[in-house]
Order: sequence, then C-alpha cells, then structure tokens
Amino acid sequence: QVQLVESGGGSVQAGGSLRLSCAVFGYTSSAIAWFRQALGKEREGVAAIYTDNDVTLYADSVKGRFTISQNNVKTVVYLQMNSLQPEDTAMYYCAATTSGLSYGLTPRSFRYWGQGTQVTVSS
Repeated sequence: QVQLVESGGGSVQAGGSLRLSCAVFGYTSSAIAWFRQALGKEREGVAAIYTDNDVTLYADSVKGRFTISQNNVKTVVYLQMNSLQPEDTAMYYCAATTSGLSYGLTPRSFRYWGQGTQVTVSS
C-alpha cells in the first residue's frame, strides 16, 4: 500500500512559480508522477520520476518550465513549476506505481493517488 499527500497548491499570476510537494508513505514505488485535471478535461500526465535512478519524463506542454525531483531519502517528490500560465490551472495529483510505467505517463500506469491540490493561474 502506498499513501500520497500533496501540498503546495495556490493562486499565482501568470509568469509566477509554485512548488508542489508529494509526501510518500508505505511501500517503495518504482515511479512517482504528477498529473493534472482541468475542469471538463481529461486527466493528463505532467511529469514522472523513476525513484531508483532519478530518470524523468515530461509532457511536451511543460518541458523547460516544470521540474520533478525527489529528496535524498525518497520520501518527498517535488514539482517545481515556473513561468506558469492560465492554461496550467488545474487540480494537480500525485500518483505512484510499484510496477513501472506499463502504459507510459497515463493514469492507467498508476495504482495509487493522492487527494489533489489546486493550482490557479490568473492572467
């Protein structure tokens, strides 16, 4: 069993930054990811990190602006978000898998989910 607790969401103006945190409890995960879901849209993968070797994956829409990382003891995964735009507004979810990204950076690859944290970017 893996439990995930997100924090760090909030409201910022366009061009601003936020850092999201995901505290990880329980079994060791092979990968942790951040997803987001805007109103009326499907949940989309934003970034993922393999916990063993720190290899990262990013959606094209956030490359160069967002950075995923983990702390040294692999208990917290961060998502640093810079140059935020209104289209980044969404509920952001942390997700974990213990069996790898069988379906890529899609919800189907991840079994465990946090409760979400809201990010709102105003123009």
